This record gives sequence, C-alpha cells and structure tokens, in this order.
Amino acid sequence: MKTDPDDIPEPDRVPGASHPRHAPRVIGQDAAIASFVQAARGDRLHHAWLLTGPRGVGKATLAWAIARWMLEGGESPDLSVDPDSPAARRVAALSEPRLQLVRRPWDDKTSRLRAEITVDEIRRLLSFFHLSASDGGRRVAIIDAADEMNTSAANALLKVLEEPPADALILMIAHQPAGLLPTIRSRCRTLRLSPLRPAQMGGILSDMGIDEDAEALAALSDGSVGEALRLAGQGGLDRYQDLVDLFATLPRLDRLAASRFADGAAGRAGADGDPFDLTITIMDRFLTRMARAGLMGAPLPQAARGEGALMARLSPDDQAARIWAEAQARLSARARAGRAVNLDPAALVMDMVLELAQLPPAASAPPDRG
Repeated sequence: MKTDPDDIPEPDRVPGASHPRHAPRVIGQDAAIASFVQAARGDRLHHAWLLTGPRGVGKATLAWAIARWMLEGGESPDLSVDPDSPAARRVAALSEPRLQLVRRPWDDKTSRLRAEITVDEIRRLLSFFHLSASDGGRRVAIIDAADEMNTSAANALLKVLEEPPADALILMIAHQPAGLLPTIRSRCRTLRLSPLRPAQMGGILSDMGIDEDAEALAALSDGSVGEALRLAGQGGLDRYQDLVDLFATLPRLDRLAASRFADGAAGRAGADGDPFDLTITIMDRFLTRMARAGLMGAPLPQAARGEGALMARLSPDDQAARIWAEAQARLSARARAGRAVNLDPAALVMDMVLELAQLPPAASAPPDRG
C-alpha cells in the first residue's frame, strides 16, 4: 500500500522543529554568508559548494537561504529575501521549478526512509538539470546530506561535477566531509560553518518558543541548534540529569538507578526519535564534558543540577581527563558496533555504565558530602 505523502517524515528535518527552508534568517554565520555573497557578486560563483561544520549549526538553513536569494536575483548583501515574494513562497512549498532537493527517499516496501541517498535520486537530479535547461536562468540543487550518498550515487554525482550544467548551482550539506570521495571534495568550494555562541543559540531557541532551559540546552548541545532542538523534543535534559544524579552516587553505584537509566534506552524509534540514540548521545556528551573539566575546570554554564560539583570531584586533573576521554572513544565505538548487530539496548547501556563506574576516577572518588 502506497504511503500518503503527508505521512512521510522529512529526513532532513529535526524531529519537533520546522524544516530549515522555513527559517526566517541565518544566525551566527556572517563570515560564510559574506564569502558566498562576495563570490556571487564578483562573477566568480563556483558551480558546486560544500557546506560543512558540526551537525545542527545552520548548514541547511544557509543552503535554503542561498537558494531563495539566488532565485530572487541576489540583491541583498545578507541573503535576506522578502518571505512573501513569489519565489520564496514556492521554495517554502517545495514547488519552485528551478529548485531540486535531493535527500534520502521513502521506501514504500518497508514503510521506512532509506538509510542512504540512492543513485536514482542523483539520476532525478540529472533529469532536473536537463529538463529545466530550456527555461533558462539559474537552477539550484540542494543535497542534504551529501555524506549520506551510497557509492553509486556518489559516482553519479561526480559525473555531474566534472561536466557541470550551465547556470547550475549545487549546494551540498556535509556533516562529515572526510567521508566523501576526494574527487568530489576537490570539485567543490567549501563554506565551513562554526558552532554558535550561547547568546546566539539563546536567541534562536527563543525565536522557536524555547525559553525555559535554553542555557542548559545550549551547553549540552555544544553550539548546535539542531541538537538543542532534538534534546528539547526528546526529553534530553531530563535524561542528562538522571545520568548526573546516577554518577553522583559513586563510588557506590546505585544499581537500581542504573537499571532504570539503562531501561530508558529501550523502545522503538518513532517520530519523536530513538531512545537508544538519545541515550548514547547523552552519555557521549557527559564523557566529553567530564574530560574537558579535567583540563579546563568544571563547565559553565552547567547542563544539569550538580554537574559542576560532580565533575570537579570525578575529573580534577589532566590525568583523570585522559581516562574519561579514552572511555568516551572506546564506548562510542562499542555503541556503534552494538547497534550494527542489534544488541539489546538496555543491556548494552548497563554494561557501559558499569564499566564507567569502575574507572579509577570514579571508583576511588569519595562521595561528595557537600
């Protein structure tokens, strides 16, 4: 049975947030904006651009802003476009004939999004450039994300980049550009976006109606608005607080609390996200912040109540920082391997918690008596 298009999730949208094409402006990436505008106005516009940087810092928002700006004629110096203009309305509705979006497709056979961008999607891109050429004018394609292409799709795209269509602009979003073919990277101009500062993130989250806990979300998401929205929509701050409270019981780990935390990783992934993926993300951020605390002191702002005191106790110096950093790399690899072979999420998380509880900084630290 064919799925109703309105029921198909958008693979390039963070659960609980609006799609990047609806974002009114790009915040905190003035250098990248200036670089693109200068190239476009200097008659040096490259045909393919690679938008890189950490996940969630605005790469897709910038790509859609560029697309609107180019299709409207590129007048403003900051990529701003009247949202009520015909082209902007068509872009928001995905009905602009001069724009092609390439992203992971829906599979009606499995009723799921495919894990990769397939070669068929790139072939549709080729058809788009061919059919739209007769209309003349600028044509724009957005690939979100380029590092989700399978090998066949990447090879097909390489042929497009080697012989670019006239008046074509290809905007490729890449979270991990090192995974792309070197020949693809060499044919693109790179725009690197930086993590946002807490004040910038606070403004964006406020625009999206998230005022409460904005500071903690900014701290835990490490400058990524997309990650902050995901954490907010999936109860990530509560999960992080549970983890901080759990490690506050060391060196005598509360086994019942550990079991409850591990059980929270079980369950099916849905429209609101994957509980196992959220748990692994939370643990990864905890270990990263623990390692930083040993080098730079307890983090500010805190992402949970008692986090600063806990990290000052469990990661007081660079030796402890090294132990936590090594644990982060080791357990992150274990989580990926466990997911690949479908290990029980709760059992895997419980094993990881027990291993962390036995590390020298955790096992030897006396309880904080306040």
